[in-house]
Amino acid sequence: MEQAKSEGVQSVARALTLLKVLAQHDEGSRVSDIARQTGLAVSTAHRLLTTLEVAGFAQFESDTALWHVGREAFAVGSAFGRRRNFVAPALPFLRRLRDATRETANLGLLDADQLVTVSQVESREIMRAISPPGGRVPVFCSGMGKAILATWPDADIAAFAARTGFHPLTSRSHRDLATAMAEIADIRARGWALDDEEHVTGLRCVAAVVWSPQGEAACAISVSGLAARLTPERLPVVGRQVMQAARDLTESLGGVAGPL
Repeated sequence: MEQAKSEGVQSVARALTLLKVLAQHDEGSRVSDIARQTGLAVSTAHRLLTTLEVAGFAQFESDTALWHVGREAFAVGSAFGRRRNFVAPALPFLRRLRDATRETANLGLLDADQLVTVSQVESREIMRAISPPGGRVPVFCSGMGKAILATWPDADIAAFAARTGFHPLTSRSHRDLATAMAEIADIRARGWALDDEEHVTGLRCVAAVVWSPQGEAACAISVSGLAARLTPERLPVVGRQVMQAARDLTESLGGVAGPL
């Protein structure tokens, strides 16, 4: 009985790992590549993928022999966004921000000590910055993450840093509390946060916080784009545009801005 239960848990864990791998490759993946990424035997990966396909969580294209995420995976994942009642109302504001800046507009929130992108409206530029919805980023490497942290008391930020660490992703990422707090002070002074090639080299992100009716940070809204387009000279202009979008969304949600 216990062995069967253990094997069942292992199968579920492996199937979820396969779904995560499928979600990383919009163009699809071959079963051999999926097996290599997950460390599973090809036969095991194929068996689990077939089970997921029957349930609608995976999709197989026979013409290309590629596996994709299935419609049911999308339906289940979108429930996370629906649970946060600000995701759907944010879309018009994201679209307007995208059109005003010509860059990708994002909505993100803190979940399990990371910044998660929950909604996005892509830039129409050929070269654009995209962090697919569901993607997770260390908070101190994220413009949206730092915008939210800036609403917290200093002691809470220090406790968060001590618990989670910094997890730098590029040479420009924060690695200690002193530099992070210095930037937090800048964010509070100007009203918007910046990911200055701290998540991905060559990309910048400008973010501002969206407030809840309780006067707390509900989420953050941002614009992300190539550093060559989001130049230092342009950042203050984009910062004001992002702040206005955040204020408009806050107002539409009945939010109350707290102190920065």
